[in-house]
Amino acid sequence: GTHRQRLLSPPRRHSEARLLSGMAPMATSSSPTANPQPFKLILGSSSVARKNILNEMGFEFQVMTADIDERSIRRKDPDELVMLLAEAKADAIMSRMNISDYQKEGDQPTLLITSDIVVVHEGIIREKPSSKEEARQFLKGYSGGHVSTVGGVVVTNLTTGKKLGSLDKAEVYFHDIPDEIIENLIDEGVVFRVAGGLLLEHPLVLPFVEAVVGSSDSVMGLSKDLANKLIHEALLA
Repeated sequence: GTHRQRLLSPPRRHSEARLLSGMAPMATSSSPTANPQPFKLILGSSSVARKNILNEMGFEFQVMTADIDERSIRRKDPDELVMLLAEAKADAIMSRMNISDYQKEGDQPTLLITSDIVVVHEGIIREKPSSKEEARQFLKGYSGGHVSTVGGVVVTNLTTGKKLGSLDKAEVYFHDIPDEIIENLIDEGVVFRVAGGLLLEHPLVLPFVEAVVGSSDSVMGLSKDLANKLIHEALLA
């Protein structure tokens, strides 16, 4: 179930951000795995957060980027928008591949995982801020309030052609965020690369996160539970 997880004291280091998700840090990859991963995995995203999440999950994967014009795909409904964008990313990557290479007899299956996330604040879809003014307006709006995130994840089995997708939602509640912190974040510039300018795990932001309902990895771009479920199902598809 989803319950508000309260942070009693703000984490002091970046690495402690994962406490938010209520998950123990994963074992380091130095311990050899008993059996190698029985499939190939491609992450269709250049997002550092998504790479980190798949690494934490213990997967081996390669990265390919979709390079689609996200703003050319418009929908009022966030659920519909993120699924369309995640599918469009998969289609763009597949269009550059020779799919028959992945369908040879006896080869390991290859899965492609793509995803998209939007932030919804007071019923309005927030994408990457396009100006300092817009970033400031977004962040001031979150101060003392809350936002929802809607993430769409699509896993395509390139070997069978089957495609599975699903949604994951979370909410983030904020304490009041001082103007000085907002200006620091804008000057640093990283807010312009993320949906809604929302950086849950950023050391400047984390102390002002009151609670997360749902999983923080979902807020950061990819729900581990959902990714695991879809990968498992795609291997059977």
